[in-house]
Amino acid sequence: MIKAGMDEAGRGSLISRVYAAITILPEEFLELCNSENIIIRDSKKMTKLQREKSRIFIEKFAIDYNVQWSEVEEIDSIGIQKATMKAMHRCVDNLCMPPDKLFVDGDYYESHHASIPFECVVRGDSIVPEIACASILAKTYRDEFVENLCENNLEILDKYGILQNKGYGTKVHMDALKKFGFTDYHRKSFCKQSYSLLQGKRILL
Repeated sequence: MIKAGMDEAGRGSLISRVYAAITILPEEFLELCNSENIIIRDSKKMTKLQREKSRIFIEKFAIDYNVQWSEVEEIDSIGIQKATMKAMHRCVDNLCMPPDKLFVDGDYYESHHASIPFECVVRGDSIVPEIACASILAKTYRDEFVENLCENNLEILDKYGILQNKGYGTKVHMDALKKFGFTDYHRKSFCKQSYSLLQGKRILL
């Protein structure tokens, strides 16, 4: 049976893209990891160096993998849940090897291929190796994108602490939103719903 695992990264962020990734692994993958001291687990419980090392290993030894995303405009247009599903669907569609079964992290998934059975696994990134690898890819790809976004727009995004918080609602980020409003990189639907103190403020780029 060809088993695929899928996860997302950035769903709860207030800024930029949401990412999704999918992986299909060889049967001996965990043995290979053990022999090379590669850590495979929930990406949030790994250091940046561990994630980057694991990403290289996954991309080298996975039978198949794919990483997709939804832009901030799509998120604001159709909502984060549907935008996340769209990114996941694109992951499935762009695999070279269609899976016999799909395992998805969490408790919800909208299938778009009736021929591919799926199973949602709560805390799947700690249970299913394919999901854990997808978690690592999704997070490293998104972190890399956000870091490049910050480097190219430092004057705009530095005050929000985006390089450190990756767009999540830390105190620094929340305080900056209240003081400066949101930028064109923020998810307006999130900000408007969550921060009434913004009162329509925005930064013109």
